[in-house]
Amino acid sequence: MSKQRYDTDVAVIGGGVTGCAVARELSRYDLKVCLLERTEDVCSGTSKANSAIIHAGYDAAAGSLMAKMNVEGNRLMDQLAADLDIPFRRNGSLVLCFSEEDMPGLQELYVRGVTNGVPELRIISGDEARKMEPNLTDEVVAALYAPTGGIVCPFNMTVALAENACENGVEFHFLTEVTEIRKSGEGYELTVREAENGTVRTIAARFVVNAAGVYADRFHNMVSRRRISITPRRGTYCLLDQEAGRHVDRTIFQLPGKYGKGVLVTPTIHGNLLIGPTAVDIGDKEGTYTTAEELAEVTAKSARGVKNIPYRQVITSFAGLRAHEAGHEFILGEPEDAAGFFDAAGIESPGLSSAPAIGVYLAEMIARKAGAAVKEHFVATRKGIPHVAAMDREARAALIAERPDYGTIVCRCENVSEGEIVDSIRRPLGARSLDGIKRRVRQGMGRCQAGFCTPRTMEILSRETGIPMEKICKNQPGSEMITGET
Repeated sequence: MSKQRYDTDVAVIGGGVTGCAVARELSRYDLKVCLLERTEDVCSGTSKANSAIIHAGYDAAAGSLMAKMNVEGNRLMDQLAADLDIPFRRNGSLVLCFSEEDMPGLQELYVRGVTNGVPELRIISGDEARKMEPNLTDEVVAALYAPTGGIVCPFNMTVALAENACENGVEFHFLTEVTEIRKSGEGYELTVREAENGTVRTIAARFVVNAAGVYADRFHNMVSRRRISITPRRGTYCLLDQEAGRHVDRTIFQLPGKYGKGVLVTPTIHGNLLIGPTAVDIGDKEGTYTTAEELAEVTAKSARGVKNIPYRQVITSFAGLRAHEAGHEFILGEPEDAAGFFDAAGIESPGLSSAPAIGVYLAEMIARKAGAAVKEHFVATRKGIPHVAAMDREARAALIAERPDYGTIVCRCENVSEGEIVDSIRRPLGARSLDGIKRRVRQGMGRCQAGFCTPRTMEILSRETGIPMEKICKNQPGSEMITGET
């Protein structure tokens, strides 16, 4: 018999943080890997709209994959951030308790965290918590303190994983939607549709990684009789201006309830203040709209734990979808009846925290099954785009002398230069949309929310890529910004 031919060894479905983490870890091995993403860029779904938290690991059930991946992912973050030049800070977290009657719940969370292997956990009094965070309300009677909790930029993290994977040979196919998967011999055939021209083709792969977020149940159920169900759980947030960014220093949680960790208040790695999310189960896998009711819930619940939040400084609100699996557990690995198909399904919070560990876990599993050796020349590091606003005067002057476009500020709110925008386009997997630029260098993420810098950014994107101005999109095709020139 002739040996079965494959277009790729591994096809990864989904360009969120989980898919990119798996792709990056697979790129350590002598394997041909491709990543298929239906949108125009990585980090376009759940990974772009979340709490940006690296959880310590006390919340997930003891012994669960969720707990194991969270704690290990947290542990891996320092080295990953150093290797890939990702903004990351261990600011610590507090879980607030508001009554003596709820103290057993706080104690239970502490015991669970210790069982999960979270270091340095301790329960502190309300007065001690207020010494750490003076803006906590008088209602706080105690708190669980986790020094290892952290904050990260989810955009930078996902893009960095993707760029490093690309440098190590992973092929990325954007605007490429997987519509069908079927078993074919020892591997799988994936039917894909290319959005730009409507072309339908098949990709033959030895192995498939299902990292499709809220759509992961759809792909799993194409190949396995053991059905899973993913419910989109919408979380709504408010982002406040950087003037409010020091209102708290640590991430402030409330004791978990039926629908998760509740509304948090946290600084972001870029100096803003973030509050949210809500938790509403919906049927629409694209339902990322916000509602007045959910925004009111965010403000009301956040005020219980943190006083004097300057809500007038909200600069934007947004919603993201968590891929909630009915058993509230990560589904990782091969279904019994679908060998070679590897799920990364049900990846909701703490999915961002767990992504580095999930990447290692699945890549090692696939490499063992494929008999793949570790590459001799894997490139483990990546350097990010320099941000002139964060440089001292001498470093900035030296960079501008070498690259004068770094001396021209385009986005005044975030002090983003033309050079940063140009590099976001020219790098591996460079931006091809306004949102792609925004996620890489924060153009348009400030107080005016791109009100002033969009026209100039469009001109730069058109100049660098050759895309006509009327074809430049906010994100997907169909989101063009203008209809023509006057």
